[in-house]
Amino acid sequence: MSAQSNSIAAVRIAAAAADRLKATNIVAFDVSNLLGITEIMFIATASNERQVLAVGQEIEKDLYLHAGQLQPREREGLTEAQWVLLDYGDFVVHIMHEEARAYYGLERLWKDCPQIDLELPAQEQEPQESRAAQGIHD
Repeated sequence: MSAQSNSIAAVRIAAAAADRLKATNIVAFDVSNLLGITEIMFIATASNERQVLAVGQEIEKDLYLHAGQLQPREREGLTEAQWVLLDYGDFVVHIMHEEARAYYGLERLWKDCPQIDLELPAQEQEPQESRAAQGIHD
């Protein structure tokens, strides 16, 4: 069994919201064959507590407005803002501070599960000549 298309569509809305607020390392895994309690685990990284909260709020807003008024069943971590978890039942959203994400390494739990294409725009690479002209060196 794999994740349902409506769950995938909702997670793509969440990914677009996270991307818009400059979250990084945005990934989602189809865990439906591994777990019986949810279909998708979504993870995004934010660089500070304020951004963790802002990304969570933006995801909640967009899922409510663009995915049939979806609201999380549970919210966790809003006080500390190191790791905000939004449980939507069929999928779970994790927005993690950089340090928390590095420490917990959630991806290793689901590394054998299929990764979902979130259809985010690819980051365009600047030509090397342009970067060199601006004094940027790799």
